[in-house]
Amino acid sequence: MTDLRSRIVGWLGRKYIERKQRKGVDLVTLLPDAALMPLRRTELDPVAELGAKRATTPVTRLKLPFGLRAWLVTGYDESKEVLGAAGKFSNDYTNLVGTAGMSEDTNPGGLGFADPPDHTRLRKLLTPEFTMRRLSRLTPRINEIINEQLDAMAASDGQADLMQSYALPIPSLTICELLGVSYEDRADFQRLSTVRFDLFAGAGASFGAISESLKYMGEIVRKQREAPTDGLLGMLIKEHGDEISDIELAGLADGVLTGGLETTASMLALGAIVLLRDRSTFELVRENDDAINNFVEELLRYLTVVQVAFPRFAKEDIEVGGVSIAKGDIVFVSLSGANRDEKLGESMESFDGTRESSSHLAFGWGLHRCIGAELARMELRAAYPALVRRFPDMRLAVAPEDLAYRKTSVVYGVESLPVTL
Repeated sequence: MTDLRSRIVGWLGRKYIERKQRKGVDLVTLLPDAALMPLRRTELDPVAELGAKRATTPVTRLKLPFGLRAWLVTGYDESKEVLGAAGKFSNDYTNLVGTAGMSEDTNPGGLGFADPPDHTRLRKLLTPEFTMRRLSRLTPRINEIINEQLDAMAASDGQADLMQSYALPIPSLTICELLGVSYEDRADFQRLSTVRFDLFAGAGASFGAISESLKYMGEIVRKQREAPTDGLLGMLIKEHGDEISDIELAGLADGVLTGGLETTASMLALGAIVLLRDRSTFELVRENDDAINNFVEELLRYLTVVQVAFPRFAKEDIEVGGVSIAKGDIVFVSLSGANRDEKLGESMESFDGTRESSSHLAFGWGLHRCIGAELARMELRAAYPALVRRFPDMRLAVAPEDLAYRKTSVVYGVESLPVTL
């Protein structure tokens, strides 16, 4: 009887969220403050409470309203267990918000919110486009983009906002190149990427934001159907034709945008902060080509800008880390928590630019591991050395404590990064 009651309350809770979503109410306003703890940081570091939970209860109950049963996973081993158990968890977005009112232009789609067999089919089509062999064609253009941004900053008055002048343009222009669309779309790409993540971060997003993004991508797909280019969308159309629908293509394009723009931009900006507050690491990256790989991997681990993985929904009763999770429960994996676990090595709460690469979870794990991981690495490995070599005397233009970081965002970042070049 108790189990039936909890399931009924949970169902009613989902219906309530569904109605609020359709009215444009931010999801974050429905959450108690304690539930937002995994998204909070003190500058670059997760709040101490996250580490304390990992040390004592790596799988803990997360109190949500409306009878929703949820769990927070903060331990490294436990996180890999959940992320790797695709057959026991669902990523389908409708598990949370229901299907009433959900249409083709309000369902996020893409790989992140898809389950097999749809996920398997779509990822199989997309994976060849993200091999190093295919991505290598972008290397000259990525270097050009980086140098163009550096030249523009060098022509300024000696002041710059690295977020606007460097961190955002590099991934947005790279994604234009990857998808095979006009660079004139850059401004819309940046705006739509930020809006999409606001759905989770509570900054005014709603189903309408998803709809706008997917309609925008749908128009790009339509143009590609008429005249396919050599970019990702054009190649998918030329090689697979009717195997993939316009709706699916728009969802994949939207996933590439949201997964590759905001995240890489945040990494570039936050990584620059690491460099600017640690002169020895700054000089290491500037002088030693061999150091860049370990530096980037350590940054990915330490910063973990995607703080929480896509929510998982238990498809059956399951035990994780000795804790019983019931069918239908929501599981949130704290990637930022898992990547600070001492099981990865010593002193994981601190940054060490010379640390040997670890098996971090910054790109996730298992079936839903970020398909664009290698593209992100390419951009980061090229952008950091170029920046510190062009501006060896660069300094923050404000006190570190005056930087405006995002308060509660799945993708952590800084609003602006003023520097003296």
